[in-house]
Order: sequence, then structure tokens, then C-alpha cells
Amino acid sequence: MNQEECLGADDLALLQLGRRLQADGYRFVTPTPLTHQRVNDRAGVQQASTLRDIYGWSRAFAPGLLSADEQRQLLQAGVLEENQGRLKSRVRWSSLDDLLFVHSGFPTDAADSVFFGPDTYRFAQLIHSHLQQNFAPIRRAVDIGCGAGVGAIVIARARREAEVLAVDINPAALRLTAVNAALAEVANVSTEASDVLEDVDGNFDLIVANPPYMADPAERAYRHGGGALGAQLSLRIVEQALNRLAPGGSLVLYTGVAMVDGRDPFLQALAPYLDSKQFGWTYRELDPDVFGEELLTPGYQRVERIAVVALIVTRMGPGLGENVEWAGVS
Repeated sequence: MNQEECLGADDLALLQLGRRLQADGYRFVTPTPLTHQRVNDRAGVQQASTLRDIYGWSRAFAPGLLSADEQRQLLQAGVLEENQGRLKSRVRWSSLDDLLFVHSGFPTDAADSVFFGPDTYRFAQLIHSHLQQNFAPIRRAVDIGCGAGVGAIVIARARREAEVLAVDINPAALRLTAVNAALAEVANVSTEASDVLEDVDGNFDLIVANPPYMADPAERAYRHGGGALGAQLSLRIVEQALNRLAPGGSLVLYTGVAMVDGRDPFLQALAPYLDSKQFGWTYRELDPDVFGEELLTPGYQRVERIAVVALIVTRMGPGLGENVEWAGVS
């Protein structure tokens, strides 16, 4: 049974809509939520007039703007809402290279929102770079907290022989990942509900993760990283992943760090996990300052900046040499 045959009627409707948008040449690069809001607040843009307005900018539209087939697909997928005579799609479609991904509409206020944005693009590029620089066989890989499934699909396209697992605690994420995998025509991706790696068995040659890293007062799963400054989930991923790496296997973790008084508390907390001859690792900042508006929220009074970091850890195996470590700017 192929992936399309595994989809329910509502998910098939989403898949068909994605194929229609691809055929129409639809493209949209999703910005940060703050940029999205600022653009939508401009005069004269509140009502949609194009597909990008509807499926990219999440703007309300008048009945009749979409074709009858497109409106039927939205209805069948259960992602069309009506308010005061205007319609709105609950999902967005975003471009990454030649692919389209369906994810939650703006604003992402719901607890089960499936996020896609600038972090997603950087995460995908980090995986691309890792795969280009590492040619070790990948028989089994996993994307922890898969969201829209970007990490899993990037791996699956580059390593068609690999079994790629996409795991998440959010049923909405697993649903959209399955649709996105079918749209990308990757047959080697499967989805499974799991809290980090607790509900899946075995070891992996590649583990990737782009977890939430904010301290979110609403504790929304897609955004809240846990702990005082959002690093708890990232540390938990490291702890579980290192125990599940096959010899020669790698963890590729993309996350954010709230820097305090010139210090990197996440790097300091990693020391007990990485102080071992079993692992070689690199750590570097990819972007020194993201989501600056978060510094105005409660709990961030002592935070100087939020940086995006990449941690890559490899379990030593035969012929891989001694432990090498390099820490980037912190």
C-alpha cells in the first residue's frame, strides 16, 4: 500500500489541493510571525485577492474567489471556516526548494498548531549540509518533533534507501506530515506518535530535531521548550538521542538559546552529556539574534539575545578516530 492509499478522505482532499497549487506554480516563503502580522496590518490587504493571499498570508476571502473544486477540497479537508460572510483557510502552504508543505494557518494560536517559518528553512539547510559532508550509510533515521515533516522529507529525498521515521506528540503534525510526504512522493517516510524517542524502538544512523525553544506562558506544544528559558526539551532530546545512536550515527539538533550575561547556558548544560570519548561533536551559532520581540515577554528580563545554534554529535565507531570537539561563538 502506497502513502496515498493510507490517507483518509480529508487528507486526500488536502493532497489534491497541494497538487493543484503545484500545477498552478504557487510559491510562498513564510516569514516570522511578527513580519507576517506587520504585512497583514497594511492598509488595503485585509481581504484576499490571490492564492498567495489565501494560502500564504492567511487572509479572509469572499465566496466565489476560489473555484468550486478548490472550495470543495477545503471543505472536505475540514480546514475552511466562515466568519461574517467571509471564508478563511485554516492551513497555509509554504515553499521549500521545489516542494510545498501544508501547515497551520496564521495566527498559530492553537495548542496543536503545526509551525513552519524561518527556523524551518535554516533547519532544512543544516540537514542538507550534514548529508553533503557525511557519506556514511543511513539505514534508519528519525525526525523528532517532526511538525510538518520537513526534516524527515529532506532526509528521505536525499537517502531513498533509508527508512525514515517522523515522530511527534501532536496528531495534527503527524497528519500533515503524511500529506506532505505523499505530496513530495517519498515512499520511505512513516509517521508514529512518540514523546521524543520513548515510544519507538531501536537505534538510528541519523537523528534530527528542530524542537520548540521558547518559554511560552501558554505552553503551546509547538512553541514551548520547557524550563525557565525554553531549553528543557532540547536537553531531553540530547539525552535520549545519544543513547540511541548507532556506531557512526549522528544527532543533528537545531535549536535556540537564550543568552544570559554573555553566557550560553545551553552549552554549559550539555557538558555532562558530551564529556565522553564515545562522541565527537561540533557546536556553533547559526544566527546570533532571532525573535528579539520575545525579550519583552515575562521571564526574559535578563536575556540579552536569543541565538540559533547547531549541535552535531557523532557516536564514534571503527575508523572514526578520537573524539574531536569544537565550540563556536557562545
